[in-house]
Amino acid sequence: QVQLEDSGGRLVQPGDSLRLSCAASERIFGRYTMAWFRQAPGKEREFVASITYPGSAQDYRDSVKGRFAISRDSAKNTWYLQMNNLKPEDTAAYYCAGGPRLIRSSVGSSQYYSYWGQGTQVTVSS
Repeated sequence: QVQLEDSGGRLVQPGDSLRLSCAASERIFGRYTMAWFRQAPGKEREFVASITYPGSAQDYRDSVKGRFAISRDSAKNTWYLQMNNLKPEDTAAYYCAGGPRLIRSSVGSSQYYSYWGQGTQVTVSS
């Protein structure tokens, strides 16, 4: 069973940048999708970004396009979410997720992911 450990969340000011990390307990090969979701207090968990292999196709929710970027360091078996120009509405607990390769119409649905990190809190406030 693959275990994911996400980290990097902290308190930042509006306009700041932050990079979240998601480390997998074992090497993941082949056809799979890795994603980031977030959940703010009192709100449902929502899709943020995903990357699907093979091919490295990326998808983002509209509100983070141009500000967030998902990437991978294969040597470290780690995925990242680079977040730039952070806004107060980005405040949430962020979770990395992974599972078998998904078609693009399904990457935003949390039900299709098999593995989850424990969450890391990002707070954007002045």
